[in-house]
Amino acid sequence: MSPESQKVLAIKNYKNQVHIEPAMKMGDRFEGHIVQGHIDCIGDIQNIKNSGNSFDVYISVDKKFIPYIIPKGSITIDGVSLTVNDVGTDNFRLTIIPITMKETLFKNYKKGTKVNIETDMFARYVAHIVSHQKNTSLSWNEVDYISARY
Repeated sequence: MSPESQKVLAIKNYKNQVHIEPAMKMGDRFEGHIVQGHIDCIGDIQNIKNSGNSFDVYISVDKKFIPYIIPKGSITIDGVSLTVNDVGTDNFRLTIIPITMKETLFKNYKKGTKVNIETDMFARYVAHIVSHQKNTSLSWNEVDYISARY
């Protein structure tokens, strides 16, 4: 593995099983989560609560990645694409249904497990574009002008 990969991966998770999903082909129906297979950071399982018909999984991350974790947005944990339920200042909550808990690496997770995280692709793109704009605020007149052109 390259030094870059070693720096951002929880390598321990690649010893026995991994999640592999075929990529969407051009012309396929566009649905579900949009993920790329990149790892942005490593998270730490804080807690797993059995809620009867689901599991609430709390994962902490470095605060600098929180802007890319969006409530009801996509996130990938060790290759499993999921929806984020809540976002805190340095953590987020997922709700995992029993079949996902049983059929994925989530069955092996416990408090303290390190996981590979791909944050929301659209949040990353928007943040990157906005951070490179000289003037990131628009007046209502500018918004009006832009929307009138469409």
